[in-house]
Amino acid sequence: MYVGDIMVSITLSVPEELKNEMDMHPEMNWSEIARQAIRSKISILKRMDAMVASSKFDEKNALEMGRKINKAVTKRKGA
Repeated sequence: MYVGDIMVSITLSVPEELKNEMDMHPEMNWSEIARQAIRSKISILKRMDAMVASSKFDEKNALEMGRKINKAVTKRKGA
C-alpha cells in the first residue's frame, strides 16, 4: 500500500469452488493478494500502452498482416 492512499472497496466475484479453497487458508490476506495481482496487471498494461503509443503500426498494417497470415495458413493447410 502507498502511504497516504485512500482505500476504496470493490466487489470481486469468484467461483464457489475457488472461494471454498480460499476459505481453507484463512491465514492469507486475500485482499492484499488481489491488490498485488491488480497492480501487476496494471503495470503490464501501462507498458503495453507505452509501446502502442510509440508504434507506427496502424489498422492498415494490421489488415495487411492479417491477409498475409491467412494466406500462409491456407497455403500450409492445402499442402
